[in-house]
Amino acid sequence: MTMLKEGRPTAPVTVKDAHMAPATATGNRALMLEEALIFEIGSTDTTGVDFAPAPKLATRLGGLARGAIGLPGLSEQETVRHYTRLSRQNYAIDLGLFPLGSCTMKHNPRLNEKVARMPGFADLHPLAPQSTVQGALAVIHELAEWLVTLTGMHAVAMSPKAGAHGELCGLLAIRSALEARGDVRSVVLVPESAHGTNPATAAFCGYKVEDIPATPEGRVDLAALTARLGPDVAAVMITNPNTCGLFERDLKTISDAVHAAGAFVYCDGANFNAIVGRVRPGDLGVDAMHINLHKTFSTPHGGGGPGSGPVVLSEALAPYAPLPFVERQGDRFVLIEEELAEDHHAGTFGRMVAFHGQMGMFTRALAYILSHGADGLRQVAEDAVLNANYILRSLDDVLDAPFGGSGPCMHEALFSDKGLADGFTTLDIAKGLIDEGFHPMTMYFPLVVHGAMLVEPTETESKAALDQFIMALRSLAQRAKAGDEALKGAPYHAPRRRLDETLAARKPVLTWEAPTLAQAAE
Repeated sequence: MTMLKEGRPTAPVTVKDAHMAPATATGNRALMLEEALIFEIGSTDTTGVDFAPAPKLATRLGGLARGAIGLPGLSEQETVRHYTRLSRQNYAIDLGLFPLGSCTMKHNPRLNEKVARMPGFADLHPLAPQSTVQGALAVIHELAEWLVTLTGMHAVAMSPKAGAHGELCGLLAIRSALEARGDVRSVVLVPESAHGTNPATAAFCGYKVEDIPATPEGRVDLAALTARLGPDVAAVMITNPNTCGLFERDLKTISDAVHAAGAFVYCDGANFNAIVGRVRPGDLGVDAMHINLHKTFSTPHGGGGPGSGPVVLSEALAPYAPLPFVERQGDRFVLIEEELAEDHHAGTFGRMVAFHGQMGMFTRALAYILSHGADGLRQVAEDAVLNANYILRSLDDVLDAPFGGSGPCMHEALFSDKGLADGFTTLDIAKGLIDEGFHPMTMYFPLVVHGAMLVEPTETESKAALDQFIMALRSLAQRAKAGDEALKGAPYHAPRRRLDETLAARKPVLTWEAPTLAQAAE
């Protein structure tokens, strides 16, 4: 061993088994700090600041006594440290590749954030006079024009707040169109390869939902769909590209058959990221489609919102679009609301939100579109498809790709648990990915594939990042196929070990309760 003249070793001592390292007195592991609950840090009997005793004044609560609120008292420094430590235990797109299939967790360019924080956008009030917010209305109008152009549709409703909210908007427009012609229909057809929110939205609207099976290659069974069409079918809700990561090649034929039966085509546009600039859904006969701005146009994703799910509409559905919407009248922009709707939009089914949509999402999405341009948006789709196929073909020799023979995938690669050793599951591979420093891919979805692993790399990942992820997933697949029992205990290096997920789902403990102190016997 090399030593300094003071006798201090200059090389680390090799520990035979890293997991046998002695536990620390604090429970911390270097920069991985063990964090207690905020109630365990502070006391509910104190506050984080000192107040002088309140004067004895007559209460104005009308006899309603106010008891202790039960919040822990922490200083500002303790509070900041607590939440900062917790934030360091989160995974984020700014830390590494986020391979959640179907979610399109792409990088959010900081340019978009700067634009959204510009004065005049960030501090708008929804009730400001329209004459004072002409710039904001111009942004909404320009973004709407881009969305209509990119999709080949006739109009767009900007106010829906999310994808599922957009689905509701589209179905309400379809129902209004049917009612306007005196046609009462009760059934919505949903293929097995569609997103799970589609049947839920249809049921919420009061429709009976019927499934349409998929072919062995993972696409809609055209024969089964056309055989089911009839006078009771209001719409078909189809996801394209679908949840198996495949483009529905028969969509134009499907649309023609649906229209011939007097029904409408709703397309789930959650995966528009894979075809933006390449395919216009309107050319394929789509009547309504929501666009998740976070997935295709890189507005923030996750954290509970805010979200945005504009809905583009065909000429047949445009008269029934919800209020409000922005209209250009000469050199000014006007927000068309109820008091103006009777003039030229009397067929609207009403409004879905209190105000006009999410301004911060609109500015971010428009900044993204303008910074890319038409050619850049086309490259977005091409790179997303390229990256997904690179992952699919780099791993299909160690992981089963059930639709790998159905042609190139689109934006995501789909694998199954077929071929893993007995007793090993998709969950084991996902937990192993945590130890490798990655957020797990989407698991057990879509339901048409047993033990599904749905991986979406997005277009913003470099080849170096993809190679590292492929190396990690390949290693885990090989371990699972070889029956490496250590994999069943993963993760080992995360802040918490593997939970009993069934128990956590069925009996969650979501609130803190003060421990009951044992009373000493008298």
